[in-house]
Amino acid sequence: MSVAIVTGGSSGIGSSTAVELARRGASVVLTYSSNEAGAKQTVAAVERHGGKAVALPLDVGRGDTFPAFRDQVAEVLRGWGRDSFDVLVNNAGFSSPALFPDTSEEQFDRLYRVLLKGPFFLTQTLLPLLADGGTVVNTTSSSTQIAEPGYSGYASMKGGLVVLTRYLAKELSVRGIRVNSVSPGPTRTRLGDDGFEKYPEVIPALAAKTALGRLGEPDDVAVAIAALAGADGRWITAQDIEVSGGFQL
Repeated sequence: MSVAIVTGGSSGIGSSTAVELARRGASVVLTYSSNEAGAKQTVAAVERHGGKAVALPLDVGRGDTFPAFRDQVAEVLRGWGRDSFDVLVNNAGFSSPALFPDTSEEQFDRLYRVLLKGPFFLTQTLLPLLADGGTVVNTTSSSTQIAEPGYSGYASMKGGLVVLTRYLAKELSVRGIRVNSVSPGPTRTRLGDDGFEKYPEVIPALAAKTALGRLGEPDDVAVAIAALAGADGRWITAQDIEVSGGFQL
């Protein structure tokens, strides 16, 4: 039995990833910040696929909580007859669009804490529990390559996460740990305060900019993450894989 930790597992890409990993035989520890109801729905979906899942609260923007979270994970692992886990998916995040002249220092700092500092130190904190030969997958963004007004702060942090991915792949390779990232394009998630639900009129324009002609779905990204995390990705490390359907191709 493999065990995966998926941050931001209460909805969107994180929820779909937890379910996809369970379909492939993993037990899952998923985290949530405010959406406990969504986390419970994800746990139920994992269990419907015959897997085990536990949802734990975690604010990825608060590094002071990480040691206590690691202790909670260790307790869950003991209950499953394990002392280590195999897959870490750093997925939790948020979007706060603002044009460059309008971006406040407070917005910038929050993006930094959640999107870059959080994955850095959460991975560091959990590293003693990550099994040799395990894998880390970071969720980045196609905004690091395709400049859309309003995302300079967000994309800067995701770009930093791409660089961190390569460095972790180098340093952790001595333990056989692979580290990659996936870079979604526009995907139907709750990111941006449920933007696609509130403003469905933007969807046709985004689909028109996508080579495959539609908006991405969380499952489209989840299968890529699961492939990188499993045996299919055994010879892939230090890569940022765009999963966008050819957005702005």
